[in-house]
Amino acid sequence: MNLSRIRDVLLPRPRRDYPLYENDELQMLRKATAFNSQLMDVLREHVRPGITTNELDRLAASYTRDHGHAAACLGYKGFPKSICTSINDVVCHGIPDDTVLQEGDIVNVDITTIVDGWYGDQSETFLVGEVSKEAKALTQVTFDALHVGIRAARPYCTIYDIAKAITRHAEARGYSVVRSYQGHGIGREFHQKPGVPHYPHESTQRSIIVPGCCFTIEPMINIGTPDIYIEPDGWTVRTKDHSLSAQFEHQIFMKADGPEILTLTKQGPQEGHCF
Repeated sequence: MNLSRIRDVLLPRPRRDYPLYENDELQMLRKATAFNSQLMDVLREHVRPGITTNELDRLAASYTRDHGHAAACLGYKGFPKSICTSINDVVCHGIPDDTVLQEGDIVNVDITTIVDGWYGDQSETFLVGEVSKEAKALTQVTFDALHVGIRAARPYCTIYDIAKAITRHAEARGYSVVRSYQGHGIGREFHQKPGVPHYPHESTQRSIIVPGCCFTIEPMINIGTPDIYIEPDGWTVRTKDHSLSAQFEHQIFMKADGPEILTLTKQGPQEGHCF
């Protein structure tokens, strides 16, 4: 038996079960994500003490509608608002309401829009006024973990490689990685394969990222344990120990020469930013 045959027998075969997009489709993805990034910059100017999360939601909804596009979250599996706003110990899927952002809060704003049938998806954690040292440190580690994960994403890498890099970065600094939620494939659908967990689960050792794949990386990092619970509203996810949680998300397209970040904003933090 030759060496290549031995390798095929002993090593698990790579798995790819998601759509690949061609260059003309990449242009549509770029158009969708460019609008989504533009919307994030619009909201950025309004995330400050004294504003309610409902006001942010109304602003996002009207801006999206006025440009002829649609908010993907609105009505998705019954979600009642156009964006997600997750404050302090809320990990994700916070529902905008009359809660007023206070000095010292951190809030994740997660937005997804549909442009000509294509999806753009991203999130940022914002510091509301002056925040505590622990809140700022958590936000920094989470932002850096996102970019560590992106740097680990190379053509034909495994999803395991991405997750291992994120978890190693966070845990080395004393933080935990939420395991209950993950990144995902995206394109003509909001959520599609591949699933992209942010911790190194053995099932992802055979899941490879092939050029043409579009997906999100969106680590959720906690100060305390990774455990979560869901509020009775069926959406709002909180840390079980009520410690602070932060998240950043980018939408990525894998090209033959490496990952392209589709959701870069003009006014937001770029890789290397210090909060």
